[in-house]
Amino acid sequence: MNIQQLDKQVSVSEQMETDTFGSLAESGVEIVVCNRPETECTAPTYEAMKAAADEAGMEFVSIPFARGQMTREHCEQFARLLASGKRIHAFCRTGNRSCNMWAGARCLQGAEPVEVVSGARSAGFDVSGVVVAFAD
Repeated sequence: MNIQQLDKQVSVSEQMETDTFGSLAESGVEIVVCNRPETECTAPTYEAMKAAADEAGMEFVSIPFARGQMTREHCEQFARLLASGKRIHAFCRTGNRSCNMWAGARCLQGAEPVEVVSGARSAGFDVSGVVVAFAD
C-alpha cells in the first residue's frame, strides 16, 4: 500500500484490503474513510471494512462517489470528520478522489489555497481545479 501524507492529520492511498487496517491503527489512524462506491470493482464490502476497522479500534466511514462526481456535500462530510481533530486515512482506487475531497474540505474550512495545492502536490496529486471551485 502506497500511503501519501497530505498534512499532519490526513493520509490517502489506493484501495486497501482489510488485513492492512491493523497497521493503520498502529500508526495512529483513528478514522478510515472509503470513497469508493461499494459495487466498484472487487473491493471488500463496507461491512467487511467496518468489521476490520472495529477490530483495530478505528471508526469506518463511507463517503462514496464515482470518479468525477464529487460534490460540495462530500467535502462538507469530510470537513466534519476533520473538525474532530482525529487522524484520518482516506482511500479510493488510486487515492486521487480522496485527495480531491480532502482539498475541497480544507478549502471549505478556510485553508490557504497555496497550502492545499502544495500538500497535494507533495503527495503526487493535482488539486488545482478543486481549489478553484471551493476556495472563497
